[in-house]
Amino acid sequence: MKIVIVSSEAVPFSKTGGLADVASALAKAHSHNGHDVWLFVPFYPQIHAQAKSPLPELQSTGLEIEIELGGKPSRRITGRFLSTQLPGSNVTVMFVDQPEFFDRNGLYLDQHGDFGDNAERFIFFSRIVLEATRQMLIRPDIIHANDWQTGLIPALLKLEYQNVPGFEKTGSLFTIHNMQYQGSFEKMEMEKTGLDWKHFNWKEMESYDRLNLLKTGIVFSDIVTTVSPTYASEITDTMGGCGLHGALTERGTDLVGILNGVDAEIWNPNIDADIPQKFNAGTVSIGKPLCKQALQQEMNLPVKKKTPLFGMISRMADQKGFDIITESIETLLNSVDVQFCFLGTGEEKYQNLLTDLAKKYPHKVATTIGFDEHLAHRIEAGIDIFLMPSRFEPCGLNQMYSLLYGTIPLVRKVGGLADSVVDCTTKTLNNGTATGFHFEEYSSAALLKRMREVIDFYHQ
Repeated sequence: MKIVIVSSEAVPFSKTGGLADVASALAKAHSHNGHDVWLFVPFYPQIHAQAKSPLPELQSTGLEIEIELGGKPSRRITGRFLSTQLPGSNVTVMFVDQPEFFDRNGLYLDQHGDFGDNAERFIFFSRIVLEATRQMLIRPDIIHANDWQTGLIPALLKLEYQNVPGFEKTGSLFTIHNMQYQGSFEKMEMEKTGLDWKHFNWKEMESYDRLNLLKTGIVFSDIVTTVSPTYASEITDTMGGCGLHGALTERGTDLVGILNGVDAEIWNPNIDADIPQKFNAGTVSIGKPLCKQALQQEMNLPVKKKTPLFGMISRMADQKGFDIITESIETLLNSVDVQFCFLGTGEEKYQNLLTDLAKKYPHKVATTIGFDEHLAHRIEAGIDIFLMPSRFEPCGLNQMYSLLYGTIPLVRKVGGLADSVVDCTTKTLNNGTATGFHFEEYSSAALLKRMREVIDFYHQ
């Protein structure tokens, strides 16, 4: 098949979250299975320049396309296309180079908040990708759009491209990676889509009198997927659906939850160039202690082989459980021999709290504000327990990376965490299926209780 995947981010070129990992890993997997795959992403020059590792060289394709954006007055914006191969695959990566929209120090926001023209930026991106697909004569069997940034694509396919040569048999797939981010904009942004205002209604593109691009993708795509079976169920109720549960329920069996996978060429301790000692299932008892020792040294923590070392690599936000972590962690630090290693960025209050904790408990807490992919690998290889107490979690990837690196995941039983980690109970221990630990109630008390139980298990 000919498959076009469209994403607002993709590793190793740009990343704010798991979408970037999944877009590239899925493209690579399709290619390995013999399909012809194109991956379309914006070109973010400032983000590329900040890369800590060399990126593949980009080539000019000579393709330039002018797109008319609706509005009063309308605008004509030109984008050009660069290309390269996705490392380790035959996937063609097509970059949309449009400096006005994408040459910024951030993908969707900066220190001042969301970019005010995000609707215009990604309406343009959606339109130019479809037009490039037409001009390149790809004739795709499937166009796979991801999240609100590409939610307009299924609508354009249904309403404008259904009879365009090369698209007569093209199916659309729309994947929701996180319901919380919906691309909700003032209603007048509807003008910029170029679509008829008759589609701005509660059954199609409107939600609470605003243009909603996530809803647009849900309504117009042939199939809707999300990133785990449990999350697919959660988002059809009033709480999990974030206001769109009606549109999701309307899709019926066209809404499918498929658990995300892992790119084992990137996350594999047996070949991982970022960790100090490679290991596999047969040598984990030798390699992992060496990785733990090296991580403790790198993080300026005392080297203690028998002290349980917890880790988190995450956006520092309520959704990821940082409210209940910061409420409970000092109780644990003051009563148990334990260490913590945090890596991530996010809400300033949590960055400050965790930085202050590292200063107050320098022998027990190490906090790195920022994101470093190489350090993330060393943390996964060196820690004993990965902490993931999310308020909600569509899928999550780090708990799966942990399983590959011999690290025990401690997770809240929600979304993809419930689907990918088998709780340690007497029954699952006896039948050999246990892979980690769950807790259910979203509270600091429940988290603290389960952390104590995990520490007790660690010392057995």
